[in-house]
Amino acid sequence: MLLDFFKAIAFFLDILLLYGVAISAFFAPGSGWQERLDSALARLALAAVACLLSGLLFSLTSRSGSRTIGSVLRTLPMQLFFWGVGAITLFFVSGWYFDSYPCTLAASRNCSW
Repeated sequence: MLLDFFKAIAFFLDILLLYGVAISAFFAPGSGWQERLDSALARLALAAVACLLSGLLFSLTSRSGSRTIGSVLRTLPMQLFFWGVGAITLFFVSGWYFDSYPCTLAASRNCSW
């Protein structure tokens, strides 16, 4: 029962750390894209370590006897990390692109550079 409590706390911590990555990537007023990227990558490294440790905790309680790296990568915290990083990366790159080239969204209007 205590192990289930620690699993829930670790998973909640993973969600909060990924939330921090998204906040530092998108909601940093007055900072440029490169500064946001640097801040997000630093927080992403911390989130990766936390999700990996949480994935190890989740794999300890799995019913299968093998604890390979593949079994750790299939746990819920690691899947949350992969999907979260994929979505944040997609939105970050598209936001950076549309900020650099604002006329791509307004193709029907006359854009003056």
